[in-house]
Amino acid sequence: MRILVTGGAGFIGSNFVHHLIDETEHSVTVLDKLTYAGNLASLDSLPAERFSFVRGDIGDASLVERLFGEHDAVVHYAAESHNDNSLDDPRPFLDTNIIGTFTLLEAARKTGVRFHHISTDEVYGDLELDDPGRFTENTPYNPSSPYSSTKAGSDLLVRAWVRSFGVKATISNCSNNYGPYQHVEKFIPRQITNVLRGERPKLYGTGENVRDWIHADDHSSAVLTILERGAIGETYLIGADGEKNNREVVELILTELDQPWDAYDLVTDRPGHDLRYAIDSSRLRTELGWTPRYSDFAAGLADTIAWYRSNEAWWAPQKDATEARYISQGR
Repeated sequence: MRILVTGGAGFIGSNFVHHLIDETEHSVTVLDKLTYAGNLASLDSLPAERFSFVRGDIGDASLVERLFGEHDAVVHYAAESHNDNSLDDPRPFLDTNIIGTFTLLEAARKTGVRFHHISTDEVYGDLELDDPGRFTENTPYNPSSPYSSTKAGSDLLVRAWVRSFGVKATISNCSNNYGPYQHVEKFIPRQITNVLRGERPKLYGTGENVRDWIHADDHSSAVLTILERGAIGETYLIGADGEKNNREVVELILTELDQPWDAYDLVTDRPGHDLRYAIDSSRLRTELGWTPRYSDFAAGLADTIAWYRSNEAWWAPQKDATEARYISQGR
């Protein structure tokens, strides 16, 4: 197939592009605006006969419609996705996550191309720390930030375009990703790069907030499975049973990097910080036969740490500006 990947220079988008090149014979075009979170270096060394890059905005209707007409399937990763940034300035999240997704759906409606929409478990809100339950495809939406509310809105747009206009679309809501090529503003790479630079990691609040972690390689294989075998109009939750609280993650990072396990600082919690996310991915596993490769979070984290240790040239240009912004916010 000829697959168009929006946001393919970002973290999980670039991992998906590498997965397609390594594991399939599909050709790939990336459409990316190259905002601060997009990095062409994440797409280095891909074969020119199977890969091409277009710099552009998913809100550019004429560009989007032309590209849709040249491809067999579209996987939509492009999004503003950082919670802290959405609290400081919500507008870019509305422009990209709502208006951008609308523009893509209109192009899918006109061209009839297969469309897969990447979303997040944050649309469901959060769970209590002592709640044994997990999110399922039937969990009501309850977003708590400008980021998660705009992703919830984009999900609902996809569902409406499927029902009202017959767009051939599926949705996946995934738990927190980690792995190579993730911007250092995000939790795991920020802590890894802090330690690599001899600085102490920082935890919001008491560090008890729980996330359900999944390696980006596993997310990529799940998305490809849904693209190939998922039922049109359906939603699939992607998770790898990787629940860890933030304190546990930081202590694992410190231990892996031969530092004292408790060499971290607590900082003021962010507003509206969700307590716990947990994914029930049984539908994806039973109906489509998907299984994660990284069932051991510690092993996946060790591989991720090794990547950041070996690729300082990739992350160093982002680091100083990111930390300066966090310091100005008291974070």
